[in-house]
Amino acid sequence: MRKPDGNLVLLVMLIVILLITGGIMSGGTYLSLFNIQSMGSQVPEIGFLAIGVMLAMCAGDGGIDLSGIAMANMAGVASGLFAMSIFPVAEAPILFTVTFAVGCMVVGLIGGALNGLIISRLGITPILCTLGTQMLFTGITVVLSSGRAVRIGSPEPLYEIGNGYFYDIPISFLMFIAVALVLGVVLRYTPYGVKLMMTGANPKAAEFSGFSRFRIVTVTYALSGLLAGLAGLIIAARNVNVKWDYGTTYLLIAILVAVMAGVKPDGGHGRVINVVLSAIILQLLSSLLNFIGLSNFVRDLAWGALLLCFLFVNRLALVDYFNTLLSSRRDPHASKT
Repeated sequence: MRKPDGNLVLLVMLIVILLITGGIMSGGTYLSLFNIQSMGSQVPEIGFLAIGVMLAMCAGDGGIDLSGIAMANMAGVASGLFAMSIFPVAEAPILFTVTFAVGCMVVGLIGGALNGLIISRLGITPILCTLGTQMLFTGITVVLSSGRAVRIGSPEPLYEIGNGYFYDIPISFLMFIAVALVLGVVLRYTPYGVKLMMTGANPKAAEFSGFSRFRIVTVTYALSGLLAGLAGLIIAARNVNVKWDYGTTYLLIAILVAVMAGVKPDGGHGRVINVVLSAIILQLLSSLLNFIGLSNFVRDLAWGALLLCFLFVNRLALVDYFNTLLSSRRDPHASKT
């Protein structure tokens, strides 16, 4: 039997607390359908990037992907320019949208694979590698766009991806949940998931198991890049323009989401469902701060303080202590054996 996840329980409790607090403070407006839909449509951008950060952390060796938002912006700009050069947006909206969406994913996949190859083949520390590629991707985006915003426009299929609804649920949120479910199943039930966690938790054991660490690391960062490409697609779908400096604070928030989700920076541990819930919590909190009337600068301060707080909690293994309490309540004899 899988032991209870105390971090999952804490995240669910935080969601309930935020919903109740927001509802009381706003007189119910916070819980309106319009506000919930608005929050749901904003989760995927950060959520995709945060899952990418989680995958990199799970690979171990101080793994992290700092290039996510730069890659997302590059995917949006490069794919937008390419798609517009082939199909007129107004005359062929479906072909344009399909080309643009596929282009975003391909650019993200290539950028992520580049990170993985540099880290696994050249032995460059992940934080230094992805910091360097972050600057590279940003530079490429600036050159391609001449430093200006690229107008993608709002063809109906692309607009629906970012702003449409399916039975009152934002389509972008449904896309995010679908991708998260697939990745969750992959990490939990496939050989790749087992090998990824083993690579992060115990590199020596992974080495003696006979599978290729090079392949695991490369595939992991390629998946992280693919998720960044999907984030770039959602960003473009929700906005008329794409630009090289969009989402300057997204990197910090994506890392915060991963840390809140209980992903261990040392590697070998992370759950997609926790990242999804953590991303939802950050959006709920951000919307609540908006209702209170706090500025974006205060929110940035709050994100930094939260990141330090959760790092402190993980360092003290308080969640592990909570796990022990849950286990003892589920099995009263566990603490006596």
